[in-house]
Amino acid sequence: MSDKKNKKSKLKAWLDGDMLLSPFLQRNTGMILLVFVLSIAYVSNRYGFQREQVEIKKLRDQLEDVRYKSLARTSELMEKSRESNIQRFIEERGSGLQIPTEAPIVLKK
Repeated sequence: MSDKKNKKSKLKAWLDGDMLLSPFLQRNTGMILLVFVLSIAYVSNRYGFQREQVEIKKLRDQLEDVRYKSLARTSELMEKSRESNIQRFIEERGSGLQIPTEAPIVLKK
């Protein structure tokens, strides 16, 4: 019965705030505050790291999209700049231009 009464008195002491006056807590208040502050710093650092990782992933995905678009544009340009495609384009437009059949002449000074 005294054990039950002892537990009730400890619980009552915690709820009333009497435990804050105990010598153990008075001696270790600084350490308890330090552990509390370090815990908050640890948690906030973790969230900051996760936020940066999400941002890095988003930027990598954007970079990959830009690379694929660049590759597609380069491929289109290469296709359009081929001699056969240029000749076909000129013929479709009805231009009088023709591809030279003779080698160019180099004039020297």
